[in-house]
Amino acid sequence: MWLAILVIVIASVAAFDVTVTNHWNGGFQGKFTITPDHALHGWRAHIICDRALDAVEIWKATVVETKNDGKEYVVENMPWDGEISERNSLEIEFVGRMSGDSAPSCTVTVDGVGGGGSNHQNNPSPTQHTGSAGGGSPIQPGTSVVGGSAMKYDYAKALGLSILFYDAQRSGRLPANNPIPWRGDSAVNDGDAGHDLSGGWYDAGDHVKFNLPMAASTHFLLLSFIKFQDAYKQAGQTNMMCDMIKWPLDYFLKCWIPESQTYYVQVGDGGADHSFWGRPENMNMNRPAFKVTASNPGSDVAGDTASAFAAGYIVFKTICGDIPYANKLLEAAKSIYEFAKNHQKIYSQSVPQANAFYGSSGFKDELSLAAAWLYKATNQDNYLSDAKQFHEAGVPWSLSWDNKNIIATLLLYEITQDGSYKNDVMGFIRSYKPGGGITYTPCGLAYRDQWGANRYAGNAAFVAVLAAADGIEASDYLTWAMSQINYILGDNKYHISYEIGFGSHYPEHPHHRGSSCPTTTTQCNAGDPGPNPNVLKGALVGGPDNQDNYDDRRGDYVKNEVACDYNAGFQGALAGEF
Repeated sequence: MWLAILVIVIASVAAFDVTVTNHWNGGFQGKFTITPDHALHGWRAHIICDRALDAVEIWKATVVETKNDGKEYVVENMPWDGEISERNSLEIEFVGRMSGDSAPSCTVTVDGVGGGGSNHQNNPSPTQHTGSAGGGSPIQPGTSVVGGSAMKYDYAKALGLSILFYDAQRSGRLPANNPIPWRGDSAVNDGDAGHDLSGGWYDAGDHVKFNLPMAASTHFLLLSFIKFQDAYKQAGQTNMMCDMIKWPLDYFLKCWIPESQTYYVQVGDGGADHSFWGRPENMNMNRPAFKVTASNPGSDVAGDTASAFAAGYIVFKTICGDIPYANKLLEAAKSIYEFAKNHQKIYSQSVPQANAFYGSSGFKDELSLAAAWLYKATNQDNYLSDAKQFHEAGVPWSLSWDNKNIIATLLLYEITQDGSYKNDVMGFIRSYKPGGGITYTPCGLAYRDQWGANRYAGNAAFVAVLAAADGIEASDYLTWAMSQINYILGDNKYHISYEIGFGSHYPEHPHHRGSSCPTTTTQCNAGDPGPNPNVLKGALVGGPDNQDNYDDRRGDYVKNEVACDYNAGFQGALAGEF
């Protein structure tokens, strides 16, 4: 009796084809759309293929059962997408893993729905590899999946490690509470004509101090601290973060001389610096300082620093509890912003020594962002007017040290609730998700560029968690962001954490001079095949190529470089996920 009823129900369910959007050797990406003829309050779908799959990875559902020797996967809705009203649609993407390089033919049935789905077939692109985080079931908050088995990732630990990386990058005379045992005082005589320029962060594995990426990293980190301060508190990292983030702010205050309208933007010559492989404590080369002035300005680097000062004002007033210091930062933010606004020029045109390393493409994004931050700090309408005037609408290629336009867009949306800003934010994240045009590695990393692949994915994930915090597509964006962070922390074909010190398997040969040199010698060799003697805890290495291949080799600075800006968005995304 029960069997007969079951047969009747299944017979009444319409089947429709899965649209294959991409395939590669070992997997394919497909999608289907549920368009019910009546309201659904929870749903169950059957993905049935003409040959067995090793695994199905799906974001908007969870795999509850596998049948017919792997040819059928039963999936159920996630808690946030079970409600589908009559004639509305829900598009669902998934990745199937199997042997071979041709996609199977698959159909979908939805229990209790007599039709309604996609039945067209697209031509797959042979060049775009897409996927989700490497595993076999959906990623839930606080967990990731490697090889089909659930594994808990400790985001709080990853966050604390990232803070330690910035402490390892400190230049100058280190404080008594220095948490990095293999670091000591260095470059304590940095300066120009008697003006003290010691302090700040070394940029990457080298020892130049570049203020444009340093300021960008600083206000990314401050933004994450403001938006996700509860996460820092839950991780037990509030005091460490206050201590860490004050270091670059103190340095920027040294660099900015409002009386003479002078801002020092670089210390160290890139060419001379890169010819030395050794610890910063052992440097003895000349370290020239470069500046922008009213007659030779730099609106981008000055604007970025204004953002760091204004965001720092909010942090030290509301979180770190140092009102006098906060007020000092606010006054500096106002004055350096006026300098940036009144003397408009790209800084790397004024300081050509920066051009080969951090040449800037423009300054409107920095001016818009600085004005938005100052409006948040002061509530003065003239800053909001400036932020709107300098803002450039549209979807940028990425979030990076050079282009901060998407953060300006987010802040303007928070301030105004204008739908045009929201649309650009959604367009940016859509461009990074599968089907949005970006290449994905087979294991699921959104691959924007070979230089700092993990950095770009982490930055995009940071934008996604910020948007989610602002109420934009929260569940979907958090799930996608988590797929990128979990890839970085281990959901990849090597099961390696690209954050050094996290887990038991991580890079041992980062392209970083201080980490690679023993503290007991004044000389070391970049070609030494052994692991770095000093563990650069928390550093995010550049990452894999577009096929998930990675070499833990110090000489491969494309895959194994580290940098202050590599960690900034990644750390913000970690904070936004718990």
